[in-house]
Amino acid sequence: MGIFKKMKDGVQAAADAAQLTQDHATVAPQAGQIGVQGMPVNPAAFGGPSTNALDANDPLLQPVDGIGLPEYAAVVREAQARGATSEEEMGAIAAELGHDPATFIAASQEWVRRMGQSMVVGQEFRRHLGI
Repeated sequence: MGIFKKMKDGVQAAADAAQLTQDHATVAPQAGQIGVQGMPVNPAAFGGPSTNALDANDPLLQPVDGIGLPEYAAVVREAQARGATSEEEMGAIAAELGHDPATFIAASQEWVRRMGQSMVVGQEFRRHLGI
């Protein structure tokens, strides 16, 4: 392969990468929305969680059986402080904080699923967690 062919291929690869970034860019949040910043490409285009901005009243941010992100984060923060590693330990801590253990465990599984679906949910969880 000659030097000019390599140069042409390099220029084309750069153009392709720029087009990919443009086609799958993370859209900035609008007024009243919560969004992820600093992500040039939306991972949802490749099977990952979405960086699309969400309204504060989006169903992905609503409580699960009465367990909202702040409540979920409070239990997780306490579990981390105690070194809890199992669902049973999480359920016991949730009970100490006034939640039904079975409801909390089911809700926590849903929160994890939602975080896998939207980076905004994960970002909001970390904000409530204090990190």
